[in-house]
Amino acid sequence: MKKIALFAAILACLPLVALAAEPTPAPARKSCEELKSEIAARLDAKGVKNYTLTPVKAAEVKAEDKVVGSCDAGAMKIVYARK
Repeated sequence: MKKIALFAAILACLPLVALAAEPTPAPARKSCEELKSEIAARLDAKGVKNYTLTPVKAAEVKAEDKVVGSCDAGAMKIVYARK
């Protein structure tokens, strides 16, 4: 009886696993320039001044970098720095 309940629970979870394995939908994949512009607009709206937003390869991000976004399907990160 316990085996049947376990099997039913596993079958019930399969659709969730399939959804998790699905690749990122196209609208969520943004170019770095598009994302950089959106982040800059938000920072400007909050009155933030004297900053830079730099696209950096994901593998080259340093521990001290402040990552504020991910673009090009995760291959690049947007790094924020004060001037």
